[in-house]
Amino acid sequence: MKIVITDYSFPNLDVEEGILKPLGYELVAWKEKRSATELTQLVADADAVITQFAPVNAEVIASMQHAKVIVRYGIGVDNVDLDAAKARGIPVCNVPDYCVDEVADHTLAFILATTRQVVSNCVLLREGKWGLATSLDQMKAMRDLTVGVVGFGRIGREVAARLRAFKCKVLVHDPVVAPAEIERSGCVAVSLQELLATSDVITLHCPSMAQTRGMINRESLATTKRGVIMVNLSRGDLIDSAALTEALQSGQVAAAALDVFAPEPIPADHPILKMSQVIASAHIASCSVPAVRKLRETAANLAVMALRGESLPSVVNGVRK
Repeated sequence: MKIVITDYSFPNLDVEEGILKPLGYELVAWKEKRSATELTQLVADADAVITQFAPVNAEVIASMQHAKVIVRYGIGVDNVDLDAAKARGIPVCNVPDYCVDEVADHTLAFILATTRQVVSNCVLLREGKWGLATSLDQMKAMRDLTVGVVGFGRIGREVAARLRAFKCKVLVHDPVVAPAEIERSGCVAVSLQELLATSDVITLHCPSMAQTRGMINRESLATTKRGVIMVNLSRGDLIDSAALTEALQSGQVAAAALDVFAPEPIPADHPILKMSQVIASAHIASCSVPAVRKLRETAANLAVMALRGESLPSVVNGVRK
């Protein structure tokens, strides 16, 4: 049987090969992300498809003649057309329990860096100057802040747990989690409108879907406290980048810390990259040696389970076989 990997960002596929080749599976892989048209040829005779960032859209899925599963290297599945896969009876699986601590840690690093002005003070010192790089009111203590967490899944919960140790008030909005469950975690369940209006820091931890894409836009940013800090380590398309750029320029948003963008990679000449009040990284919050190994092993093993006809965990499009 043939397992196809549409694209990958790892140096090689030694982990996947170590699992799949001893079992007699043929592994065919393209390293770089290709167009949907090119992918239709690659996946046409695949028995299982593993994908990272490639556009596995309806056209690509329609070309799959034998696929028993589509596995996403990651938690989010927004590059896969779930409805098209469901219509073809192909289960789509993600890896929901990897990198939870890594992303939660990175979120706290971003929040502390923006509230304590870590980067700007480092830059000032490297320029040979001594003193405070910003006005005093930009140096904040977490105990005095209200932090709004949007999304209370695995990562959102770990972020909230870390925040509580810093003595700040933690607001949570998640329409699919019972308020009582949020309250039991020591947080305050609120509407999105209340979270936007009262938070000093807003951090996003929800998937990219019709209800969340563009949720941070000109209208919603206008309802936030002036000087709010915006943090996003979830998906770039949750934020209207033009609206965020304007809000940073006007001071409505005092600072932003971003690991994700729309599109990715973010254009090198994008104005947001030139703003001193913005901290950015290249979608790397999930990274650690154990996390990446778990991701790759899980993806390969999910493909094997599907080809063996075993029950699949983490199916995200409702197809059970």
